[in-house]
Amino acid sequence: MPTRTSLPLPDDVRKSLQRLDEEGSAEEEHVKEKLKLVQDFLHADAQDQLTSLEEKMKSSEISKEVYISKVKALLGKELHLENGSHVDDAEKNGKTNGFSNGSHKDEHDEDVTMSVQEEEEESFKSPTASKGKGGRRSKANSDTKKSPASTRVTRNSGKQPTILSMFTKVQKRKSEDLNGEAVNGQNEPKKDDDVEESREEKRLKVESDENAAPEESKSDIAKPVSAVKTPPPKCQDCRQYLDDSDLKFFQGDPDNALDEPEMLTDERLSLFDSNEDGFESYEDLPQHKITNFSVYDKRGHLCPFDSGLIEKNVELYFSCVVKPIYDDNPCMDGGVPAKKLGPINAWWITGFDGGEKALIGFTTAFADYILMQPSEEYAPIFALMQEKIYMSKIVVEFLQKNPDATYEDLLNKIETTVPPAGLNFNCFTEDTLLRHAQFVVEQVESYDEAGDSDEQPIIVTPCMRDLIKLAGVTLGKSMLLYWRAARRQAIRHPTKIEKDSKGPTKATTTKLVYQIFDAFFSDQIEQNDKESAMKRQRCGVCEVCQSPDCGKCAACKDMIKFGGSGKSKQACKQRRCPNLAVKEAEDDENIEEEDVPVEKPKKVPHAKRKKQTQCKLTWIGESIHTEGKKQYYRKVSLNDELLEVGDCVSVSSEDPSIPLYLARITSMWEDNNGKMFHAHWFLRGIDTVLGETSDPLELVIVDECEDMLLNYVQGKVNVMYKAPSNNWFMEGGMDVDLKVIEDDGKSFFYQFWYDTEYARFEMPPKTSPSEECKFKFCGSCVRIKEREENDKPHVFEPLENEDHDTKALYAMACFKGEQFRVGDSVYLPPEAFNFSVKPASPVKRSHRKDDVDEDLYPEYYRKSSDYIKGSNLDAPEPFRVGRIKEIFCHRRSNGKPDMSDVKLRLYKFYRPENTHKGVKASYHTDINQLYWSDEEVTVNMGDVLGRCQVEYAEDLNESIQDYSSVGPDRFYFLEAYSAKAKSFEDPPNHARSTVHKGKGKGKGKGKGKGKASAAQEQLDSQPQPKPKVPKYRTLDVFSGCGGLSEGFHQAGISETLWAIEMWEPAAQAFRLNNPGTTVFTEDCNVLLKLVMSGEKTNSLGQKLPQKGDVEMLCGGPPCQGFSGMNRFNSRTYSKFKNSLVVSYLSYCDYYRPKFFLLENVRNFVSFKNSMVLKLTLRCLVRMGYQCTFGVLQAGQYGVAQTRRRAIILAAAPGEKLPRYPEPLHVFAPRACSLSVVVGEKRYVSNVTRGNGGIYRTITVRDTMSDLPEIRNGAAALEISYNGEPQSWFQRQIRGTQYQPILRDHICKDMSALVEGRMRYIPLAPGSDWRDLPNIEVRLKDGTLTKKLRYTHHDKKNGRSGTGALRGVCTCAGGKPCDPADRQFNTLIPWCLPHTGNRHNHWAGLYGRLEWDGFFSTTVTNPEPMGKQGRVLHPEQHRVVSVRECARSQGFPDTYRFFGNILDKHRQVQSGIRILLLIPEKFMWLQLLQRG
Repeated sequence: MPTRTSLPLPDDVRKSLQRLDEEGSAEEEHVKEKLKLVQDFLHADAQDQLTSLEEKMKSSEISKEVYISKVKALLGKELHLENGSHVDDAEKNGKTNGFSNGSHKDEHDEDVTMSVQEEEEESFKSPTASKGKGGRRSKANSDTKKSPASTRVTRNSGKQPTILSMFTKVQKRKSEDLNGEAVNGQNEPKKDDDVEESREEKRLKVESDENAAPEESKSDIAKPVSAVKTPPPKCQDCRQYLDDSDLKFFQGDPDNALDEPEMLTDERLSLFDSNEDGFESYEDLPQHKITNFSVYDKRGHLCPFDSGLIEKNVELYFSCVVKPIYDDNPCMDGGVPAKKLGPINAWWITGFDGGEKALIGFTTAFADYILMQPSEEYAPIFALMQEKIYMSKIVVEFLQKNPDATYEDLLNKIETTVPPAGLNFNCFTEDTLLRHAQFVVEQVESYDEAGDSDEQPIIVTPCMRDLIKLAGVTLGKSMLLYWRAARRQAIRHPTKIEKDSKGPTKATTTKLVYQIFDAFFSDQIEQNDKESAMKRQRCGVCEVCQSPDCGKCAACKDMIKFGGSGKSKQACKQRRCPNLAVKEAEDDENIEEEDVPVEKPKKVPHAKRKKQTQCKLTWIGESIHTEGKKQYYRKVSLNDELLEVGDCVSVSSEDPSIPLYLARITSMWEDNNGKMFHAHWFLRGIDTVLGETSDPLELVIVDECEDMLLNYVQGKVNVMYKAPSNNWFMEGGMDVDLKVIEDDGKSFFYQFWYDTEYARFEMPPKTSPSEECKFKFCGSCVRIKEREENDKPHVFEPLENEDHDTKALYAMACFKGEQFRVGDSVYLPPEAFNFSVKPASPVKRSHRKDDVDEDLYPEYYRKSSDYIKGSNLDAPEPFRVGRIKEIFCHRRSNGKPDMSDVKLRLYKFYRPENTHKGVKASYHTDINQLYWSDEEVTVNMGDVLGRCQVEYAEDLNESIQDYSSVGPDRFYFLEAYSAKAKSFEDPPNHARSTVHKGKGKGKGKGKGKGKASAAQEQLDSQPQPKPKVPKYRTLDVFSGCGGLSEGFHQAGISETLWAIEMWEPAAQAFRLNNPGTTVFTEDCNVLLKLVMSGEKTNSLGQKLPQKGDVEMLCGGPPCQGFSGMNRFNSRTYSKFKNSLVVSYLSYCDYYRPKFFLLENVRNFVSFKNSMVLKLTLRCLVRMGYQCTFGVLQAGQYGVAQTRRRAIILAAAPGEKLPRYPEPLHVFAPRACSLSVVVGEKRYVSNVTRGNGGIYRTITVRDTMSDLPEIRNGAAALEISYNGEPQSWFQRQIRGTQYQPILRDHICKDMSALVEGRMRYIPLAPGSDWRDLPNIEVRLKDGTLTKKLRYTHHDKKNGRSGTGALRGVCTCAGGKPCDPADRQFNTLIPWCLPHTGNRHNHWAGLYGRLEWDGFFSTTVTNPEPMGKQGRVLHPEQHRVVSVRECARSQGFPDTYRFFGNILDKHRQVQSGIRILLLIPEKFMWLQLLQRG
């Protein structure tokens, strides 16, 4: 038998025992009080003896007196051991005792020490779980409307003694009746049954678990690990840790304190006298106010009353000074001291008292009590209650007015809100929000329940969804809180919940846009409303779903079972499932930023399965041409109907559900197969990307055609071409009929040619046949043949004087529409050739360590993957570059060249990173600098990806900077590289271009000239600079701070004359950077309405652009207003048609600009099953615009950031619809999934290079390594650079003009706790919160953090290698969350391991950027636990600065921002809507001209 050790009694318990001994009360009461104090600390055998004694007394084997004496003796023995032993080894005591007290170990598995199996799988049982209906009930419980409480949280109902019966026992209450509850009296037998039942459940559960996972058990046994670590002990009642330094005991009542029944009859409260009949007949519970109150459990532990204890039937009591209901003075004067009031049956909130504070109250069996001021010892606990109530008020009011706010926006609001005076806290932090997240979300649920059915629930806003995930909130808890009462104004005091009455402005729309939406939705709404009625509306598992219909709300009154009509089919207002609403909103928007890239699908024509008809066919007229066995005709009679070449016909499908196919007859002939025709197919609108939104009579031309028998034709149809009118640009906004032609079943129209692979609507191509082939000309065949020929290499200009037996040499080749001559430079894929030097580039390394101290770093085990988000390790190499030495074909055996296999002999160019110096060499050199090499390689012409220009810099007649700025495909070299010698040397003479030979050192002074004809020939072969385009007069809607306009300005293609931005700080920033632009700081709908009504100026006298003024329209309309809606119905339609997308389309329709650009988040193309995209394109097509859409990745265009953007482009009739530019930089493949599935078809943009690029990736190091070091909270708006730019990107971003002043290198001042966490995040790549040590740390504000306690078995992750638990909440074992498990002020945030198992371990939160990696998508407010948590500087203990974020977006250092630090962060994030514009300014020049 192990040696017995002393009881580890806390100092508070010892003092209470000493005070109890000194008081010298009656023996029975004395023993009961002493037992109550030490029961949790007794040894296991003592607990067993107590249980045995209780059973004997209840079975009458021993008398009560004997029982008391034996308990007294047992306690004396235990306490004597405690007093007589050394207690210097606290750790040993804790391990040995472990509080394995037999009568309680089956009730709380996380509280006690036990065997491994018991501890891992034991189920939690409430101490009162077996009481059934033995809880407490009062008049307050049965009739809450009589109480001042508008909302209340109650104990489980049960039988309650009457007030009269309690009064008859007043004189005897000092001993048994008042304290009997503390000695586990009448309920003990039942509890013992529970003990045995629980033990049996444990045994069975452990056995089944061992059988289910034998491998895990064996491995655990085999490991020579240290002893299994046990959770620290908790109090059975209040669930607080017994070894917690913050655990406080109630210090006792004053001598004159009265019991509750006596207190209620005290004359100072002057409500009624001691007439028992009058008291009992009192219809309403008396109401009083209390001050100097403390709440404690039956063991005397001070504890919160809002943590779910009351709901679990834990008996909580309070002592206080009671005052009359009319007395608002919180001082104790004139009050009645009262002791051990309760137990508390309910606590409630009545709303705000006309100021900033909420009124909180208790209900006991005898009265309602409104709380005023806590006692000094209870003040810290009560402050948390006040804190979360006030915080919930902030959250609801903020989200009312800002439904599109992000989690980071909410943090900003909370951190900048100053709490009202009189509350016991002075600031809010993120830790505060997460601590109270469950309570806050419950308030939001309650607020939503009380709202109108057509209101968008706050619970589905992006902000609330992120909070729910991060904090692990349980939805659907049936808590009735004050928002419902606030809504119904059914409380005594008015609330201060301010409803935003302004609301969104109704969209101003043109007639055309309005009709399109109305025509589509009139059919869709009815159908979707019917489907919605059939749709499952519940998750079925939360408390809301499982509760009954209330029978009182409007929805219930309409139900048939409550006597209604049943027409509305609405769910009970109190049973609207929050889980389902949040899940639908998540599903609707949940497209990950990083996906595995999908290969471009091959274009496969859709085979048409056609049906032959019984028809009479007769040629009319003679044959007009004979070609072999084919005799061509112009006319044919089909069932007496005349058909001619050029007519359009319908063809039936084998499937009767498929509409008729439509085609144009391009030729007719007769041969051995019969009477034939060549069909050039049309495509119906519904078969395009427009789907069901298309005009049912509109067709498009496609490049699909085939030969078929004439007896497939069903009949003739009329297809007309709808050409744009001559006055098209001025017809915007006019009342037009949506119908183009009448539907007679045989009439259709078309406007565009359609690319089925890229979803491009373009003007029909103009191809006219020659006279001799008019009878058989097919435009589709011509274009298909041209493309096929383009995709094959062809050689020209054979070099006759070259003598080669095995190969034929040529001077020129053509491939994919480009000419290539000897001396030209070309791009090739990275696998085309290798280099002689294996560079010292960083190899893939595992960032995981094997020798980690799991006790010090308990969360490190979650880093199971080597993948680091934001890493460039998987990025491919940029294209190889070579110069053509020879173009040739091998000769066949007959001596003739094999022209089907064209080869190139190339000189290799080295990039800096390809030399022996490795990646570091590329960091300091220009991104377009190469090294000549005399190494040669032979490649297939079919591998060539494009042409580029490479020049010797000394021969340029302009500066390198001017040469490079013309376009992206321009490279230069200064030296040659010898791989063999690993040395750099002057390039050989043959490396210099014949064009520029003899020209002087890049300064424009030529040293000599070659032959004019040769020079001219070479000039013709080189890529020429793109011609300049006129600057279009541009209107920037939703302009932000002007990033989109800045990109167009730098590209030199537009001049932004007008901008619209409602948010004042962003508008001011736009003015700072664009002083010549008219910036309207008002609602775009108001402005459009003014213009459409003929106004020339707005209310401020600013001149409005008129029809014909705007040549380019660009903008990114926010679409969060409808982003949380899963389906369109009659309610959500009204929101969508009033959205800013619709307003923006109306701007386009009214002004009819030459070019239109809409950019948005990548999810724009997927919202509502792509319905937003379809309707947007439908509007543009009906206006007459050529249009297309695509998704581009900003990281592929020169910034160190992953940011996918959806871009819709449109061009007016007669203009060329731009093509999306090819990627310039290679980037992480996971971030380059850019295809979009619409309907059942996958679309890609027109780019051909995929994830390839001509330049290397831009990294975080490229972006910001030159910026000076700053600290957390740095606020100096202007500082010195303290150094020169180090990388090509830094030279570009600083600009050509010398700028000694660096602006906005400022960062957020994070709280002391957050700063402490950041300081302990390692500097290694991939570091995040999982690398935090579990230690106590002294913070900068002087406070000390706590260690995170692991108290539960984690059924998913098991135990650590040292046997330690890994769960921090009961939910880790599969049970419901226990509010008492929450921990705060820990270095490792409790919420992250709490919910990590279901959120990818929260990878990246508190994450550092990697120097050689890239930024995650920039957000409005960099927060370590925000949506993009990887916001820590790679080396400094702070979040990224405004300037660092701006650089990651491509803003030049000279760009100005306006407002406070969070205003500037928001401008950076939303201001530059299209990051690809900067720094590759030439890209948009390319975009608007490439065809």
